[in-house]
Amino acid sequence: MKYRQFFKSIIAPTLLAGLLAAPACAGEKLGKHAQRLIAAYPDALKGIENGELIWRDGTRMPMSDGREQTKSAQNKLENPSIEDMLETPYPTGPAKPPPEGSDPGRARPAAFFDKMYGDCTKDNVRKHLVTIPWLPGKSKQRLLVTTINGVDKKLAAVSNDLSQLPAKFDRFLIPSAGTYVCRTIAGTNRRSAHGYGIAIDIATKHADYWRWPSAPAGKPRAWRNQIPMEIVEVFEKHGFIWGGRWYHYDTMHFEYRPELLPQASGSSTETQRSK
Repeated sequence: MKYRQFFKSIIAPTLLAGLLAAPACAGEKLGKHAQRLIAAYPDALKGIENGELIWRDGTRMPMSDGREQTKSAQNKLENPSIEDMLETPYPTGPAKPPPEGSDPGRARPAAFFDKMYGDCTKDNVRKHLVTIPWLPGKSKQRLLVTTINGVDKKLAAVSNDLSQLPAKFDRFLIPSAGTYVCRTIAGTNRRSAHGYGIAIDIATKHADYWRWPSAPAGKPRAWRNQIPMEIVEVFEKHGFIWGGRWYHYDTMHFEYRPELLPQASGSSTETQRSK
């Protein structure tokens, strides 16, 4: 009897409170993530309702697939939800080796990006592409980039800022290794960010990529980087994340992902600095 009374008066209320709090916390997290997306892409996204992201044309897209807590890291890459995409905080500040498995922004839900930028395999990305000069005054190169979300203007601003850097940085920037190309990521069936017209590669002669060195199957070699942080900071200032902040590092790669850089999207949320 004493145990029953104890359970009713102490344990049961505690368990009930936990059960009630869990959905509320999950909903609050979804809401914060949705707000980051809306702040980053205000022309495309309108709001969130009942766990669904609402696009301005009325399209609804679930933020969660309900399996985020049970997926493996590989499954989150291959079959990511929008929640998976936002789960890992993107760090800023000095470059340092990322924690094992930390790849902020590397998970890209195809439905979200196809809706936003188009499916290049159906040739509906190219109609939004324009050509911009790359480091004018120092280079005659021109690059293809999408106009959606003003990415062309953002990359032009990057180019302008980079052109102001001392000449010693030019070898990392000229020529660019390219922007738009409709392809999958090497060794996968996943669409490359280059297929959306939102990515740029630089400095192939000074780049490091996790697949290049010999290492145990499925494991990258110890993190390496030669790209100066002065260059990285310019890209991040304008909403481009850097592949050098991934455990599966790709130091030549930058892509427009302002939802992971709240200061670039206009959100008041402070960027989380730990991975």
